[in-house]
Amino acid sequence: MADKPGFLYALKAVLWSFVGLRRKRDFDADQQGLNPVHIIIAALLAVALFIGLLITIVKFVVAK
Repeated sequence: MADKPGFLYALKAVLWSFVGLRRKRDFDADQQGLNPVHIIIAALLAVALFIGLLITIVKFVVAK
């Protein structure tokens, strides 16, 4: 019996999904092994970082 992937693997899967570069084989494997709670937390974290990055870029550009 193999161990289930951890939170960092879920975060990696979410980040690759943001970019849109996921192989079908990886997607199918993720569906079988990832914890849904880890996916939700990783997605919320990634969205928060993305929004923070966008706000920082806008503030930097507007300040010039």
